[in-house]
Amino acid sequence: MTITDVAERLGVTQKTIVRWEKAGKVGLAKRDWRGWRVYDKNDFKKLKTFKEMIVYYGEDKNDTKT
Repeated sequence: MTITDVAERLGVTQKTIVRWEKAGKVGLAKRDWRGWRVYDKNDFKKLKTFKEMIVYYGEDKNDTKT
């Protein structure tokens, strides 16, 4: 999956996922030969769990789509 696919499925922006990675909140994505972020099912599950944790403990309005 691409970062666009993952972001759409999670209901966040691509920038949010990048921000989570840079802040060390989630692991760094693997890269393809072009340098683009790619995610497998396990990566998606980890991101989804992290997003659910944020929602459970209180959303950061700057990190979610409206």
